[in-house]
Amino acid sequence: MAATTPQVTREAVEYYLSSNLEFTSNWIVNNATDDMIHQWKVRRGWLATHSAGGHDSDLLDSPTDFPSMLSSKNSITENMFKNYISGNRKFTPRPRKMLTSLRQMSERELFMELIRDIANELDVNVLCHKILANVSTLTNSDRGSLFLARGSKNNRYLVSKLFDVTESSTLEDTLQNEENEIRVPVGKGIAGHVALTKETVNIKNAYEDPRFNNEVDLKTGYKTHSILCMPILNYEGDVIGVAQIINKRTGDEVHEFTEDDVEVFKNYLTFCGIGITNAQLFELSVEEYKRNQMLLKLARGIFEEQSSLEKLVQKIMIEAQELLRCERCSVYLIEEEVAEEQDPKYLKRGSVTSMPEIELISTNGRKEPKDIVFAKAFDLFMKDKGTIRLLSEKDLVNSKNAEIARYVASTHETLNISDVQSDTRFSRQEGTEEEEDGFQLQNMLCMPIYNSQHCIIGITQLMNKMNKHPFYERDMNMFEAFAIFCGLGIHNTQMYENAVKLSAKQSVALEVLSYHAMASKEETAALKNSHIPSAKKLNLYSFDFDDLPLGEDLTLQATIRMFLELDLVNKFHLSYEVLCRWLCSVRKNYRPVTYHNWRHAFNVAQTMFTMFTTGKMRNMLTDLEVIGLIVACLCHDLDHRGTNNAFQLKVDSPLAVLYSTSTMEHHHFDHSILILNSEGNNIFENLSPEDYRKVIKILESAILATDLALYFKKRGNFQTLVERGEKKFVTEEKKELLRNMMMTACDVSAITKPWPIQQRVAKLVASEFFEQGDIEKSQLNLKPHAMMDREKEDELPKMQVGFIDAICMPLYKMLAQLKPSLQHLHSGCVSNRKEWQSMADGHEVTAKKQQQNGSHAGVVHAQEGGSQGTDKTKG
Repeated sequence: MAATTPQVTREAVEYYLSSNLEFTSNWIVNNATDDMIHQWKVRRGWLATHSAGGHDSDLLDSPTDFPSMLSSKNSITENMFKNYISGNRKFTPRPRKMLTSLRQMSERELFMELIRDIANELDVNVLCHKILANVSTLTNSDRGSLFLARGSKNNRYLVSKLFDVTESSTLEDTLQNEENEIRVPVGKGIAGHVALTKETVNIKNAYEDPRFNNEVDLKTGYKTHSILCMPILNYEGDVIGVAQIINKRTGDEVHEFTEDDVEVFKNYLTFCGIGITNAQLFELSVEEYKRNQMLLKLARGIFEEQSSLEKLVQKIMIEAQELLRCERCSVYLIEEEVAEEQDPKYLKRGSVTSMPEIELISTNGRKEPKDIVFAKAFDLFMKDKGTIRLLSEKDLVNSKNAEIARYVASTHETLNISDVQSDTRFSRQEGTEEEEDGFQLQNMLCMPIYNSQHCIIGITQLMNKMNKHPFYERDMNMFEAFAIFCGLGIHNTQMYENAVKLSAKQSVALEVLSYHAMASKEETAALKNSHIPSAKKLNLYSFDFDDLPLGEDLTLQATIRMFLELDLVNKFHLSYEVLCRWLCSVRKNYRPVTYHNWRHAFNVAQTMFTMFTTGKMRNMLTDLEVIGLIVACLCHDLDHRGTNNAFQLKVDSPLAVLYSTSTMEHHHFDHSILILNSEGNNIFENLSPEDYRKVIKILESAILATDLALYFKKRGNFQTLVERGEKKFVTEEKKELLRNMMMTACDVSAITKPWPIQQRVAKLVASEFFEQGDIEKSQLNLKPHAMMDREKEDELPKMQVGFIDAICMPLYKMLAQLKPSLQHLHSGCVSNRKEWQSMADGHEVTAKKQQQNGSHAGVVHAQEGGSQGTDKTKG
């Protein structure tokens, strides 16, 4: 009798295969097709989870990978950690048993099986998905959602990491990214209430609970009946998340969760809290590792680039944007203020220090926001792809971002502003580049940058996170470490640039010293013992003064007479011998160039003297300003090389390296200080320290004012004051503006002299310009500016008219309006303009005649050439 074959059920086979994994594994390796393996990946959710990251290499390449997948467990190994860091995450999830097999287990077996399923999972997203899927199995719920707690203690909220997870849904289907995740403030709604109170909420009819929000139901068409919501706590009892399950599956219309469901849910979430905490700690350790690697990379980059501050800041800003994923990044560098009592410029006795002390904003000496001045600021938009912008001077002063930066520099606070527009501490400034480029500022992280001495050297700002969220505490911590490295890098680069400048300065000083020398004892004694003619005899009070009849020594005596007439020797207790030595040294330090020589400086000083006396300007200025301006006139072109600022840049001279703007004017001032600091040449030695500082500032401002580029910037402000009827010029700002305009008026005063003097001086100026043009042509292979091109010498009258109209006439007109006693300057300018215009018109007529004669001669020549050609053809 044949043995009867026992009936094999599907459930029995599933149970056998699940209980004998080694057999199952071997069978699949030997018999499974590629299609079966693919279907297995899809159903287990493994394919969707790992392909979501875009790493196709993470997928199993062949069935031989399957046994290792079944037997492996997630333990933290070095290889696993490296894979996680690199994004090549091969966390092979422990396979959950078939649902039918799970449901055949006892409650205790099922509970332990599901705990083992999450015990070693370290990916937070995968873990949370497993938790919800397992909870659905345990409680027989239809779907669930999990919220994780975020934010600081004072601003806690929940984010939906996974939404509407079912037993069969994949991670890819339910995972919420940063753009579409749901944010729930703690205390709001059902989940927010649970997070706040740590209470379990079991709602039998969701629509009867006022905390329930039915927006999701309306959008999806799903009907929510019952809700069981419970907090997930860590080992300290703090809420780290909230789990919520919906609609008990009972097979009838009753969807309520029972007390047994609540107990099972609670017990399982206890283990889930441990798992989530471990996964979050692992995630933090990964982030910390990445942060350290980023900082090491940043440190390498920063210390590799120390030759250019702009390139360094560009590198810093690009790294910051990549690190914290923001739309815009700005770096403000604070103006370095030279401490006057330490800088050689301000030393009375000529003592020398190797390098000026920099007065930065230390933690002990804080400044008001209005006193913070930024030297420059860099701006980087994500859309500009690494190209930084330099903020304009207007934005450095008026923009809202600059206002916030000044506040941070003053208070030393780190500001994390979630809504900048509603922050009432800072006003909105219209019309700046920040508004003009269409950028909408939403949130900002603003932090000071310190150097190694813990002094603030700059401010950095990050604006608008790419995910539209505010900056979190984690961002602040990472950015703080980032700022430390930035501070060291910027400080080192600034030190390097200072060293380059000092080297250039030394080169200039050596060149100067090799060419110049101080006045000899014999020269000093000769001037000291000489008879000083009267001002009347020298004609010093006249605006029509002409230096041509005076010999070199007489120009020195005339300068002494100016000091005596203004009573400066008596008022400031000037040593007569020191004054004589200083004047001889100043004259000796002018090079014998065609125009910008000692005689030019002497003429400028004489015009200033005449403005004080004949022009009655002295009553508008203090005695300290008077002596400061006279000295500035005498020194304003010291060591002039006969070439202008643009030429220094073209040849990349040491002076151009040392001073990027007003190159020669800065050099003239520094040379003035060099002479003052030389032994026996300090005419200010008897001034009080306060007066000494003031007169040096007057001297510097006045010499720099002879740069016509600065004159054009400030002329509008002076014109406004004059047109308003300003007469007193009381404030320091107004007085400085007046002094600067007087310096320019004196510097170009040759244009006001009688015509023979003006014509003679104009030829000297043109000759010096042509000499520079010749150098540019022959040595630099450059085409010079028209006024420096010797080939356009005939256009000198026309250029003189242009010079008068653009620079001289407006200035002398304003001065005459301010002081009628200065009308002579304006009248002289008007008279000379007529002379130049007449010459220009005559030249134009002559040029037209020559052109017409040339055209006529050309026609005749062409006709004659044509006839000869015809004759030759005939021949």
